Amino acid sequence: MSENSTISSVATSSGQPPIYRKSGRTSILIFILLLILGIAYASVNLFNDVQDTGESITSYTPFLLLGLALLIALGFEFVNGFHDTANAVATVIYTRSLTPTFAVIWSGFFNFLGVLLSSGIVAFGIISLLPVELILQAGNGSGFAMVYALLFSAIIWNLGTWWLGLPASSSHTLIGSIIGVGVANALIHGRSGTSGVDWDQAITVGYALLLSPAVGFICAALLLLAMKVFIKNRQLYEAPKDNAPPPLWIRGLLILTCTGVSFAHGSNDGQKGMGLIMLILVGTMPIAYALNRTLPPEQIPRVAALAAVTEQALLRQYPARPQMSAPRSVLQEYVRTGELAPDVIPALAMLTGSIGTEIRRYGNVSEIPAQAVSNTRNDMYLASETIKHLNNDEVKFAPDTQQNLTAMKSELDNATRFIPFWVKVVVAIALGLGTMVGWRRIVVTVGEKIGKSHLSYAQGASAELVAMATIGAADAFGLPVSTTHVLASGVAGTMAANHSGLQMSTLRNLAMAWVLTLPVSILLSAVLYWLFTRI
Repeated sequence: MSENSTISSVATSSGQPPIYRKSGRTSILIFILLLILGIAYASVNLFNDVQDTGESITSYTPFLLLGLALLIALGFEFVNGFHDTANAVATVIYTRSLTPTFAVIWSGFFNFLGVLLSSGIVAFGIISLLPVELILQAGNGSGFAMVYALLFSAIIWNLGTWWLGLPASSSHTLIGSIIGVGVANALIHGRSGTSGVDWDQAITVGYALLLSPAVGFICAALLLLAMKVFIKNRQLYEAPKDNAPPPLWIRGLLILTCTGVSFAHGSNDGQKGMGLIMLILVGTMPIAYALNRTLPPEQIPRVAALAAVTEQALLRQYPARPQMSAPRSVLQEYVRTGELAPDVIPALAMLTGSIGTEIRRYGNVSEIPAQAVSNTRNDMYLASETIKHLNNDEVKFAPDTQQNLTAMKSELDNATRFIPFWVKVVVAIALGLGTMVGWRRIVVTVGEKIGKSHLSYAQGASAELVAMATIGAADAFGLPVSTTHVLASGVAGTMAANHSGLQMSTLRNLAMAWVLTLPVSILLSAVLYWLFTRI
């Protein structure tokens, strides 16, 4: 008898779910087929998007470099899938609501749907943490060093914590990697390390990551106690007996919560990979991806007129000085440092007018020539970021001017912050396939090593209901949160509320991974960024 089958039989006979059974041949074939289809789908859409620009393909080298970068980015989402999504299936597996194989496939499918139906807000919220000069230079060596440092540091830490069976946070890891790149970039250019990150955005994201475990613990505990008060069915609070599935209504509730957590995880975590992929596409294929070529032509005259009106209104309130520096350098310095100099608003007015003139000249985004599209995109992105910072600084404008600025930012974001449907599809495939591989280590930790007693039906439902609601709310507000932290802390909260006892050694390991994730990922990405800039 093989080792895996021995472990499986022991687990089953001791009342544990048979999670160590090998995948069947059909599952392996489906996995390979989906992988091939995903790669083929991405390749076809890449070539079609470039051909639609009308530019002739003179070399396939950029496609090879782009393909390599995309594979690494999708590798991050794949690792994210089996690292994080195991949390969603742990409760249905350990309460016998679903068999392990079916639970994993079910979760993978709803991760897939969550990515496809996501808004994209989280993707660009993550990207805005990066230094603006690196975003504006996504196609040069520093831009590629940034992307590769982010991806490799996140993958290394995720794989390391997965190997140890620790439910660490992929979101936490990626945020740390971004901070590391920003700090390293500032130090390389002789500036203070604190100037390399948008700290206002980082603090907002940090609050979401820090508070979400507390929300999971407290809310799951309170929900379990409320269930005990209002639902008197004793079977709900008992551990599964033998291998019998729970009653139908309990089973339905647990499957519903697993579905919700899987969908919410896909809609939130899938966007992080999308943002990185868009950086790669903008840097390597700006003619096709720097600007949203699907904008309707009839919208362009309205945007051009809005830009002209906004320019005039700003200059009336804040006239430009004759010796003013170039608008781009003024705004880039403001976005980087947050110091509102007198020339910032006149510079924004002039850049806004320049954008309006540029798009009026060509009449359509798709008609902007290859040599000008990157500069136009950078101007739009810089103007949008400046407006955001002015709003954060609560700069006072006349009501009509403020309304025009808000409308202008919306139009600029429509042109620069978009995600093609095929990118969503391939990220969804990567995350969904990742769910089907390597999930066992984290499942065992969540299901067996947090509490001292077996997970009851009510505990599983409470933890997942809270996780589903928390992640869904974070997605609506554009904030990245950790599925891992919310669900693991939710399980711990139900164990505490039930007086089941907690395995302190596991909690110490989880806390250590939680504490170490930021400093380790910051250091890893900073060192990798420095190394890649030298290469």
